[in-house]
Amino acid sequence: MPSRKKTSMFASAFCACVSSFVVICVVLAMPRWVSSEVRFSRANASVTISLEYGLFSCTCEQFVDTGLYVSEKTFQVADALSSAGSRSLNVAIIVVLVLALLSSLLSSSFTCTNAVSNPYQTFLGPVGVYTWNSVCGVLILIAMILFPVNVQGNNLSEELARECSTSLQTNLGSKHSYGYSYWIMLLVLFLNVASLIIIYFYDHARYSKKKEQERPIENAPKDVILF
Repeated sequence: MPSRKKTSMFASAFCACVSSFVVICVVLAMPRWVSSEVRFSRANASVTISLEYGLFSCTCEQFVDTGLYVSEKTFQVADALSSAGSRSLNVAIIVVLVLALLSSLLSSSFTCTNAVSNPYQTFLGPVGVYTWNSVCGVLILIAMILFPVNVQGNNLSEELARECSTSLQTNLGSKHSYGYSYWIMLLVLFLNVASLIIIYFYDHARYSKKKEQERPIENAPKDVILF
């Protein structure tokens, strides 16, 4: 059985890993990754398309300068993407987040195993927790980089806005505001770092204790050691 100190520290790390898993699930489910306003010219008027979307669904509203308002429309992001680049990046972000979800699940299982037992395999100990937490953190960073690249580099908002209305012409400009569903991924990074710090302190304390136990033998007189 593990010591009380080990159980409490790995249990704390387990809570952080489970919280990370839950937050990633929320990130995948929530649609409010970004809010955009895209202006287009149309015959004798300009149109503003207000968008709010995530990885799977998009909600849009249409405002005409003459005061006309068109009721909001909801559609699937995948169905509206015609560009190969934007579609590929959107799929890549989903895949990266699913892999991060699996990494977080593995990290949770490793910390739970160490909280209730002393595994013989080295990789099932702190090394495994370091590995899967680091993998999860790197994948989350990749997702946070790829999404703005898709929005601003591939003009994702403009492409989705054209799904709202078929009579749009020249794009006059756009502005974007990233929502809480995007920024909440920073919480996943924080939870991963917290778990790594907890396990590091446990590993460092265990190493220091082991060195202290070896020190009396190293400092003992040679005649006592020979005897």
